[in-house]
Amino acid sequence: MDEVAEAHRQEWGRVLAATTRVTRDLDLAEEFTQDAFAQALRTWPESGVPDRPGAWLTTVARNRALDFLRRAAQERKTLPLLVPDDAIPGPEQILEDDLLRLVFTCCHPALARDAQVALTLRLVCGLSTGDVARAFLVQETTMAARITRAKKKILAAGIPYRVPPPDQLVDRLAAVLEVLHLIFTTGHVAPSGPDLVRRDLVDSAIGLTRKLRLLMPGTAEVSALLALFLLVEARSATRTDSGGRLLLLSEQDRSQWDRDLINEGVAALTDALTRASPSRYAVEAALAAVHAESASWEETDWSGIIALYDVMRASWPSPVADLNRAVALGMRDGPAAGLEALEPLADEPALAAYHYLSAIRADFLRRLGRTAEAIAAYEEALALTDNEAERAFLLARHAALL
Repeated sequence: MDEVAEAHRQEWGRVLAATTRVTRDLDLAEEFTQDAFAQALRTWPESGVPDRPGAWLTTVARNRALDFLRRAAQERKTLPLLVPDDAIPGPEQILEDDLLRLVFTCCHPALARDAQVALTLRLVCGLSTGDVARAFLVQETTMAARITRAKKKILAAGIPYRVPPPDQLVDRLAAVLEVLHLIFTTGHVAPSGPDLVRRDLVDSAIGLTRKLRLLMPGTAEVSALLALFLLVEARSATRTDSGGRLLLLSEQDRSQWDRDLINEGVAALTDALTRASPSRYAVEAALAAVHAESASWEETDWSGIIALYDVMRASWPSPVADLNRAVALGMRDGPAAGLEALEPLADEPALAAYHYLSAIRADFLRRLGRTAEAIAAYEEALALTDNEAERAFLLARHAALL
């Protein structure tokens, strides 16, 4: 049923977070959340979709959890519990948000960083274990075991289901920011499915980052991350046309960009830069600001963008930064220069299954008139792409060359 699938995309993380607050056990919470969606599949076709699907699903999942706990006569002896909220007073008494609690739980320093990210993708974003495995380029069985071990470690270590007290926030911040960035990027271009964007993940990332900024006012990295999200989100209305076709930056109607979000994003970036040296998120936000403030595609400051990527590569080197710099170089100096910059990345293991490398290479080859090579590169990109909006774009480019 399409409505249940949509509710799963929109509400999974919130329903799971609210249920975890009752069970104190991630496995149980996940089981009862899945039961709630199964109940929706049975009930909604006959009774109709409720006005507030998320509230309906949360009520069903929480009721099942409460029934289970009532039946467990020895629950505190037989169930591995997370530390109760009231065991250690924390900022959640001021800032209530079950989803933010779940993010902090997944990002506890007792867990390895890859486990933190995997848990967040699975529990907060609601991605299938298979999708999480593809993101990490490992087998599904391997990822399933990794997620299970992480959840067991949370239970064994008695990790609290809460926003930590102020003296522990700084130690947890880097992981939380990375996870929020991951939630946003996963939503910005959905890993699979018919739509380019997963609106629920984008909205959650922005909302949680706003709340984190309230929790940690004056923290430059939080302001920088919020700036990045807002400056990218300002273009959201123009990323596809009315039929869902993907539109490149060069095709977008900039008069439709959200100026309020751009102004807020620039203000948040300015705040971040006045408080501390530029962080990785501040540089990424500055890159987004260059695009947001360019009056037209032709007036884009590609030299400024290349300079910012040089800063990124010097302080936070990554193959993706190298790839994006190659794109900017190709835009400023022509496709031959861009293609030359891509050559060292061809054997980069981290980009082996990254479809953007093949897609960008295909575009440079197309612009150079090297048709046969461009066709082959588009076919390679298509083999690595599961998002249907991106596939439709690549298929159109491929067909135009045949």
